[in-house]
Amino acid sequence: MQEQFNTALGNLMDKLKGWFNAIIENIPNFIIALLVMIAAFYASKYVSRLVSRLLGRKIKEESIKSAISRVTAVIVVALGLFVALGILNLGKALTSLLAGAGVVGLAIGLALQGTLANTFAGLVLSFRKNIKIGNWVETNGYSGKITEINLKNFALKEADNNVVLIPNKSILDSPLKNYSLTNIMRVTIECGVGYESDLEKVEQLTKKAISNAFNEEDLDKDVEFFFTEFGGSSINYMCRFWINGTTKIHEHTARNKAIMAIKKAYDNEDINIPFPIRTLQFDNKLSMEKIGGNQSSKEDTSSREEE
Repeated sequence: MQEQFNTALGNLMDKLKGWFNAIIENIPNFIIALLVMIAAFYASKYVSRLVSRLLGRKIKEESIKSAISRVTAVIVVALGLFVALGILNLGKALTSLLAGAGVVGLAIGLALQGTLANTFAGLVLSFRKNIKIGNWVETNGYSGKITEINLKNFALKEADNNVVLIPNKSILDSPLKNYSLTNIMRVTIECGVGYESDLEKVEQLTKKAISNAFNEEDLDKDVEFFFTEFGGSSINYMCRFWINGTTKIHEHTARNKAIMAIKKAYDNEDINIPFPIRTLQFDNKLSMEKIGGNQSSKEDTSSREEE
């Protein structure tokens, strides 16, 4: 029993001596690895600040700039960790760490599939040159001014001052109309005049009324006028003109001014704008005498049956 105890104690001492010798031999590598980790830590801070400054020229959202900066810092620290493990000759530990990171990343990706999709969509939207904060856009059935693009939602402020939050993934998957990319927009007005109207006069009067309603700097092109069809009660036309504007409110304001100008011009020239009229006509006149005769015959028949 004593011999077995001495043998076990000897093996333990040999192991401890081996570990101590290995530590002594690897002290230089350990110091170098520690210096590498410290350097990676400070380098991550510097790289994070540098990336934040570079992104500040293109991205206005602080949340997205902060997220990208943090991801960059984590990548720098991870590279330092891998180098340090390589210096310590811990190749197997490095391989196990990479394998574990891959499995954990796959599990997290499956669990947060929707969130990650919105996150990456937010990053893509932040780097798009044709989508910026302050633009007036229309997408997914909503229209408004872009107030925020974060890692989850796309915020629109509508004309009625309500804020709509749309997932970033829906923005990438759906068409988007940006009114702010150009400084001109086309306004279309449809109306009709009576069949007795002088069509040439109507065309000239309509164009003149719209041109006089706006200043020269507000209208970008000449007014376009086209008769479209012979309607049920009127000859219909379509009028188009271009204005200098970038938002939906500019279009509504221009259409409002044009309609008032056209109505006023038509009233001055006695031009009729017809509207549908429904007439109810009763041609079948009931004969009261016939009805009265039928009722008396029925009464005679009933009295005879009683007798």
